[in-house]
Amino acid sequence: MKLYKNLVDAIALTVQDIFKGQRYADKAIERVFKQHPQWGSRDRRFVAEGVYEIVRNYRLYARLAETETNYWFITAVWLVLRGTEIPEWQEFKHVRPDQIKAARELLREDFNVNESVPDWLYERISEEIGEDAARREIQAMNTPANVYLRVNTLKTTIQACKTELEKDGVQTILVPDLENALQLQKRENIFSNRLFKEGWFEIQDAGSQQIASFLMPRSGETVIDACAGAGGKSLHLAALMNNKGRIISMDVEDYKLEELKKRARRANAHNIETKIIDKTKTIQALQSRADRVLLDVPCSGLGVLKRNPDAKWKLDKEKIEKTSRIQREILQDYSAMVKAGGTVVYSTCSILPSENEKVVQAFLEKNKNYALKEEKHLSPSQGFDGFYMARIERLT
Repeated sequence: MKLYKNLVDAIALTVQDIFKGQRYADKAIERVFKQHPQWGSRDRRFVAEGVYEIVRNYRLYARLAETETNYWFITAVWLVLRGTEIPEWQEFKHVRPDQIKAARELLREDFNVNESVPDWLYERISEEIGEDAARREIQAMNTPANVYLRVNTLKTTIQACKTELEKDGVQTILVPDLENALQLQKRENIFSNRLFKEGWFEIQDAGSQQIASFLMPRSGETVIDACAGAGGKSLHLAALMNNKGRIISMDVEDYKLEELKKRARRANAHNIETKIIDKTKTIQALQSRADRVLLDVPCSGLGVLKRNPDAKWKLDKEKIEKTSRIQREILQDYSAMVKAGGTVVYSTCSILPSENEKVVQAFLEKNKNYALKEEKHLSPSQGFDGFYMARIERLT
């Protein structure tokens, strides 16, 4: 394929923005797209795929480039390994494709380099889930994520959505055991599709789609989504409840709730109300008021590295420990909002027991009036993102 220097430069500069500028990958890509509105879908796809592939394999590519800061040379390594002929540009004049390929073969036995995982993170995952499982999950997480859609049943049916997408040239397949999920057959910019703009579907991983269902909401109930963010699970709850009842979507960030309001209008989800969290006042005002409470808590995000590969370079031991403390506090404090006989679901997008079942176990040991009813683990090696969810009943 013919390479265009402006696109390759954009990849290198965006990778620099992520690692040197400490910008999140999705935001860095969004930024470069705004700077180049003239690019077509093929150009955007080339840049986005290049950036994510380099971020995903950064340790390996930097090792092969023998530099962590020459982002053009690291980009050249990516081009060589994908089989692209290197042009005679000034930035690439010292690139030796044969040497890169030979060095690549020598590194295949070094698991941490080959899979581009930090040593400390490999050790942490291995300690918690075992070495064999750690290797299996790390390999799975170092592959691109599939794109899944959740069909919005407040507006359409899965078959109608599938048929209309096909009319637009978007091919999808049904997802076994998930009645309203579709998987894109190939990655494309689905946000520009007319059906997305009309609220027929949301982009949501098939694993994430299982969390709202795990809460088992019923029409007419009062349900609290206490860590709602921009509201993907709140929208799903509204559909599951057929817009009947009350959903209180809460977060500490007002801008996320503003985004949720826009999404709710598009989805025709009109039983959602938003509430900014003032911790003590909010919990007191809603104490024992809800039939069900969803606590999709902040976490390390280790289960979604397929989707957010830059997270592994931004994490450290201290952040994981701090996050685990926050998780325990949220479960302890916000569980008080459910009434006796009601249900709390605690969930994360992590594969670490220290963020998952150990948090739940510590809570149950301290609160004898709650009982664990069911746990569910989803791992990246199963094909979706990694999630944990625990359904807990308040007895008295």
